[in-house]
Amino acid sequence: MESSDRPKSRRISDGAFYFIAGFCGLAGGIVGAAFHLTVDALLRWPAWLVAQFGAGPETILMAAAIAAAGVLVAFLLTRAFAPEAAGSGVQEIEGAMEGLRTVRWRRILPVKFVGGVLGLSSGLVAGREGPTIHMGASIAAAIAEMLKLDRDDMRGLLAAGAAAGLAAAFNAPLAAILFIVEETRKQFRYTFRSYVGVICASAASAMGMGLVGGTAPPLGIAALEQPLWLLPAFVLLGVGLGGLGVLFNRCLLGALDWTAKTFRRVPFVPALVVGAAVGALAIVLPEAVGGGELLIPHLVARDLPLATLALVAVLRFVGTMASYPVGVPGGIFSPMLTLATTVGLGVAILMEGALASGGVPVPPSMAAAVAIAAMGGLFAATIRAPLVGVVLAVELTGAYALILPLLVTCVTAHVMSDWLGGRPIYEQLLERTLRLSGQTPPAPVSTETSSPVGIDDKPRPRVKRRRRRGGGR
Repeated sequence: MESSDRPKSRRISDGAFYFIAGFCGLAGGIVGAAFHLTVDALLRWPAWLVAQFGAGPETILMAAAIAAAGVLVAFLLTRAFAPEAAGSGVQEIEGAMEGLRTVRWRRILPVKFVGGVLGLSSGLVAGREGPTIHMGASIAAAIAEMLKLDRDDMRGLLAAGAAAGLAAAFNAPLAAILFIVEETRKQFRYTFRSYVGVICASAASAMGMGLVGGTAPPLGIAALEQPLWLLPAFVLLGVGLGGLGVLFNRCLLGALDWTAKTFRRVPFVPALVVGAAVGALAIVLPEAVGGGELLIPHLVARDLPLATLALVAVLRFVGTMASYPVGVPGGIFSPMLTLATTVGLGVAILMEGALASGGVPVPPSMAAAVAIAAMGGLFAATIRAPLVGVVLAVELTGAYALILPLLVTCVTAHVMSDWLGGRPIYEQLLERTLRLSGQTPPAPVSTETSSPVGIDDKPRPRVKRRRRRGGGR
């Protein structure tokens, strides 16, 4: 029986709930670390091929065949046993928290792990955070079912498990907590109990990763505080990223619909074609493939020319749009952050040229600062979670001196995306999933009444005050 169909349930104490949430986080961190270690180990195959056979045409063909086989096996495994494990999985968790989807954890856990390893290690332009978030929530669903917890606690544990998965993906526990608060604000039962459970799970996930060996990608980027007179440039950057975020979301949804319609009778073809393409590019232009976690600091440090950055940005954008609809486990966070870094570095080159032509000295580490701000800005425009964009960029890079430029960029990108009619990508993906499964997507809910942090499960009784006699106050 899956987590949504328990005939009996029970309510546990707050302390027990916090302990269980922490255990879910610890398990999610260990599984996430194992997932990262496996992907990292298998991703060395292109370098091994080049070392053994050189970088000639034969090696390129071998790489294309290897990657095509890996992606095809991942697709067949996912399609046969757990179709809902394809893609990110965040929308599945949001749907489960609303009672619209079922977390079939017995199928999702093995398929998400094995299919994710095969697809990501083949070189797909996809992120690791989608699988780890889905696996973390699935672990929580399994524990909730085994303990026969009631519906509210089950949904609270789903939120905690999802936060643990994101914390394991980037070793960013604070961003993981805020992600649940901002991204799932329509589904999350925002009580003191559930909020503390999310915190416990995120912290425990970071501990679990540390026990296994700490496999978060090293994204530290040295960036100094930028002068206040440069803030208008970050406003303009946010405006551009707001438009790019809307374009990113619409292209992703369009690519999903086009792929499903075009290859309806031969759904395995995209896996073969995209797999072969990323395998060949892994030899010819490695910067264009993979999630991009390890590429971000190298892009900042290499001082690439504008033409090269533009080429990498276009290839990674197209690669993301081609990889996500293939139908294998993989997220969009990492490709989006890498794309934003590339765009930010290109914008920084243009800004440096404009300042130099005007005789204005270029501030130190301005290129790195713009790239980091672009990471947060594109995240805010696409996911529509500006505070998460700020905190995630800071936690990943360690650039705490850039909080003000990040705030300016993320808020501007968020507002611009809203002005252009953009909507959160996971909200749109959930609606698409519900339509394809024959369900009616829920009507849009107003977000004006979001419960504050620490609200009690039950309202406190009002205390009646006696009126004093004599007119005193």
